[in-house]
Amino acid sequence: MRALNIPVALLSPFAALIRHRALIRELTRREVDGRYRGASLGMLWALVSPFLMLCIYAIAFGTVLGGRWPEVRATDTPFSIVLFAGMIPYFVLAECMVRSTELVIANPSYVKRVVFPLEILPWPMIFSALFHCLMNVIVFLAMRMAMEHRFEWTVLYMPAVILPIALVGLGVAWFISSLSVYVRDLRQMMGLASMAILFLSSVMIPLATVPQKYKAIFMLNPLSFIAEQSRAVLIWGQAPDWTGLGWHVAAALAFLYAGYAWFLSTKRGFADVL
Repeated sequence: MRALNIPVALLSPFAALIRHRALIRELTRREVDGRYRGASLGMLWALVSPFLMLCIYAIAFGTVLGGRWPEVRATDTPFSIVLFAGMIPYFVLAECMVRSTELVIANPSYVKRVVFPLEILPWPMIFSALFHCLMNVIVFLAMRMAMEHRFEWTVLYMPAVILPIALVGLGVAWFISSLSVYVRDLRQMMGLASMAILFLSSVMIPLATVPQKYKAIFMLNPLSFIAEQSRAVLIWGQAPDWTGLGWHVAAALAFLYAGYAWFLSTKRGFADVL
């Protein structure tokens, strides 16, 4: 009997997605629409915001870091393009880290409804993050065409590159949303943690220029590998490292299941705290 239950346990996080797909679809729509409700540009901000952020990063770091990228020197690829390609997966992870702290705390009415499946709350968040990821890719392609008149068909591999980060984001959401109910300081800590993950990865700094004694920190950061794969498929026209992606997906799934199990074991006390 136990052997028969193993597949059920492994499918549990995704079975909830299928079982409550109509509710998750509605919550996702509200998640995306609510972000831009009342804004003059409305949904256009999904395209304008990443463009403006790219300009800020390019101006702030372009003259300092641009010359340190071997690819920038060798191919004359604009630093803003190299930077943005690495930032796309970071935006997905950062949104999950920061938004997770409010998933349960901001919805006490859901907690008090015995029949509401709290474990589905991370799904609308990750779908919203992936929607904005798609908008970022569209902005990237438009800028690449405008600046270099180039397009790489390997952009079709981008969903596979983003998959490990999306799985990690779900695991983070289940861990952090649960812990935030009991440890409210996490709301202040996650913003700092997301910035630390950014600056200790190859998103901002090429691995070739990192001092040897610090390189292990950058290599252990999963964002470094994903950022490099993002640049490979978006800029250099290369297929991703399938072996590396496979290992990252496996590790991300292990983290996801651990986060899901943690959430299920702790959600019984949410109503008492809130």
